[in-house]
Amino acid sequence: MSDLLKLLLVEDDVLFRLGLATCLQREPSIELVVEAPDGESALSLVQKQIFDVVILDLGLPGWGGIETCRQLQQLYPELPVLILTSHPDKHLVLKLMESGAKGYCLKGIDPEKLVLAIRSIAMGATWWDGNVSDRIYTAIHPREQSSGLANEFQLTKRELEVLTLISRGKTNQQIAETLFITAGTARVHVHAILQKLDVSDRTQAAIIALQQNLIAETDR
Repeated sequence: MSDLLKLLLVEDDVLFRLGLATCLQREPSIELVVEAPDGESALSLVQKQIFDVVILDLGLPGWGGIETCRQLQQLYPELPVLILTSHPDKHLVLKLMESGAKGYCLKGIDPEKLVLAIRSIAMGATWWDGNVSDRIYTAIHPREQSSGLANEFQLTKRELEVLTLISRGKTNQQIAETLFITAGTARVHVHAILQKLDVSDRTQAAIIALQQNLIAETDR
């Protein structure tokens, strides 16, 4: 995946879709935003063009958002789907997880946070709105919990690695060199960690990492 993202925005509300597409297109990290009004159109576009992320409205006509997500993941399991909806229903989130969605954001989310969510799932992470409880997430991803996922904060294995390096005082460039990733990717991981830990700087993130035992003793 290049640093510039190609997005497919699937939304039946024309005004909302146009507004969001315009907003996303202004982001320097986004190369292209293609629009689709329903699941059938989205699947047709995915068959013809390569996308990095699909942003999918839950209340679509025709197939609906959950079935569209299921169809996309069945045919293109490596294509991450981010659900954008106005319904903060935990039961729906459970169905979305089961259908293969990699993230869930509420409509009205801050544009900067939405872009961060998009870039995060494009790199293989997940992004679930705060309305999703740890209990639900753990029930769907028990292996991640046993393999060291900090479910309270929903940090991925890679984010924990970055957090460990943050706690050691490493810069983004040093993190990138250590993990063999680009500096831009390291920066996105750091931003995602700060967001998930609900802190404003790296020092606060390091403090929480120590207080909550998010890093191993040997890493302190």
